[in-house]
Amino acid sequence: MRRHVPTYELYGENTGRKPDFWLHCETIRSRSSLHHWEIRLHRHESFFQILYIEGGSGDAIFADKSHPIRPPAVITVPPGLNHGFRFSRDIDGLVITLLRSHLSQPLGDRSHLGEWLAAPHLTPLDPDNAEAAYVMQTLRRLSDEFENRRSGRNETLGAYVALALRLTARISDEGNSYELPSNENERRMDMLNELLQQHFRSHKPASFYAREIGVSPTHLTRIVRSMTGSTPHELIAGKLIEEAKRQLVFTLGSVQEIGFRLGFADPAYFSRFFLKYTGETPRVWRVKEKVRLEGA
Repeated sequence: MRRHVPTYELYGENTGRKPDFWLHCETIRSRSSLHHWEIRLHRHESFFQILYIEGGSGDAIFADKSHPIRPPAVITVPPGLNHGFRFSRDIDGLVITLLRSHLSQPLGDRSHLGEWLAAPHLTPLDPDNAEAAYVMQTLRRLSDEFENRRSGRNETLGAYVALALRLTARISDEGNSYELPSNENERRMDMLNELLQQHFRSHKPASFYAREIGVSPTHLTRIVRSMTGSTPHELIAGKLIEEAKRQLVFTLGSVQEIGFRLGFADPAYFSRFFLKYTGETPRVWRVKEKVRLEGA
């Protein structure tokens, strides 16, 4: 039986009215303390969220999986995604909630950034890194600006949001990020696996699969790494090796014939490819595996 996941504007609030704000900022402590430091699984249909973890610890729950949070870090949560959190009592940080329709206004061209924003991310911040330190400062200044109703408040808040998200995405692209699994990522992995089954013998590059799924090659790499720990190239190679092993054991074809069936025009290259990923040539592996199976 599928569990019901409630939809909120702000966690625990369900007024039934349209929101009267485009951005809201509060401390994580102020809301989580009301709920025994646990934000149960929920979703926001109209809002994007940024959590800045400055101190304490906790866990982020996405796709029913728990991921440890270590400060300082930024977590981004796109609309429509089931998520929750568990925090330590000494948690220190901010949660910024902004209306999805306002998100694009301060960000301008979102061709790459839009893809990054579409998936949840947990990005550790190194205080010794100048751009990470600037993200931390920007989010603290955003909180101060939200609390104090000065002239130009909305424009300033929009500028802070754009700067914090752009820099966080840049840090993420440099490899200092973990894309949290989501239902959308699971769907894309299912699509990738189906495409691999259809095309692995054609030796299509990762860019082909990214195009078919509708994401950039960089985004595909992030998805595959977060879901499998491998790169798309390693996944493609693994599919070829898996089928090569199956045919070496269960068919009578020669190594050369099997290589041809798997799209390798050069038998020598097929042997080098197999050796790279298994540590043995196809012939040696075949003999050893048949001996192993006979003795089992």
